[in-house]
This record gives sequence, structure tokens and C-alpha cells, in this order.
Amino acid sequence: MSVGEPPHARQQLEPLGRRIVVASAWGALVGVVFFAVYPTTNHWASQRASTTGVYVDWELAIPFMSQWVWVYLSMYLLFVVPPFWLGARALRRLAEVLIVVTLLAGLVFVAWPGHLGHVRELPADPLLRRVFAAIFALDAAHNTWPSLHVAYSTAIVLALWPRLAPAWRVMLGLWLCLLCLSTLLVHQHHVFDVVAGGLLAWGVHRIFAGRRGASAARTA
Repeated sequence: MSVGEPPHARQQLEPLGRRIVVASAWGALVGVVFFAVYPTTNHWASQRASTTGVYVDWELAIPFMSQWVWVYLSMYLLFVVPPFWLGARALRRLAEVLIVVTLLAGLVFVAWPGHLGHVRELPADPLLRRVFAAIFALDAAHNTWPSLHVAYSTAIVLALWPRLAPAWRVMLGLWLCLLCLSTLLVHQHHVFDVVAGGLLAWGVHRIFAGRRGASAARTA
């Protein structure tokens, strides 16, 4: 049993080393799909003469808080968590959810290219300046909605949720909320982007959960 696992989620898991190998292999595939879709559609949108911004005026008054970039970047740490709670089959299913989320988001990026309403700025602090310069170099101000940053984080949390004890759920839920907030405070996304990313992840997660339930019913 994994640490912090609720009684109803107990099941025999493969050795941790095996789970890490499975997560790494499927994670690599998710990475391939992401880098095939995201940079391509982002560059394509940057060449478009017309894109759409989905935000309201008050959102442009949200302050730029550069220190929140560390929370924003903590999403990558979230990818390390699943092998400690999920078995090989669940890890594969999570990777499939992330791949479908990426492909569906890519369709939106192509069909309805967006742009960021904020004027990007580099902070004065030398370290933060380098961090944001690297982010801006890799990520043009397009592909705003749905937010894949939020969609990936939400998908991971949803996959872990059934296996977590209440205290861990509180911690993970707070982490997710802070991640969503960070996308607004570092001016990478708008409110609509965050909501759209969360709904996309939830919808794909529910579809896969439904398939799993149907499969279990057939084999019962």
C-alpha cells in the first residue's frame, strides 16, 4: 500500500522501480506528442494575421508577480508524483489522458488561435529575468486556451485523487489551486484559459473513467 492511501483504494502495486520505469516510458511518449503539437501550433499562430483574445478588461489589471513563477514551474514536479501512488495500468491510463488532452487542445489552437492580452515584461531581478526570458523564448504568447499547464495539472490530480487519504487530498488540491492562480499572476494565461484547461482535463478523465467502468462491468 502507498503512503497516505485511503482504505478503499488499497490494491497490490508493482514494485516502485517498475512503476517508475512505466511512468518514464509513457511520460516520454507524452513528451513526444506535446513537442510535436505545442511548438508547431504556437509558431503557426504567431504567423497568423488575426488571433483572438478571450479576456475581459479587469483581467488586464491583475498584477504581474514574478516570484510566482516558482509555483508555476512546480507543475513539472507534479509529474514526478504519480508513480508513488499509481500502479502500471493507472499510469498508462493517465498518459493516455494527457495525450488526448494534448491532441484536443492542439485542435483548438489551430481552429481558434488565441493571444495573450498582457504585454509581456521581464522582471528586474537577474535570476527571474533569465527564467522569464527562457519561458518567453520557448513559448510565444499564443496557445492560451485551453491552458495545457492547468489541464495537465488537473489530469494528474484527478488520477491521484481516489488513492489519497484526506490530508493528502487537501495538500494536492491546494497545490492545484496555487498552480492555477500562478498562471494568472505570471501573466501566462487568463481566467477563461484556466477554466477551459480544467474542464478539458475533467472531460477526458471522465471519458476514460467511463471506459474503465464499462470494461470492469463486462469482465465481472
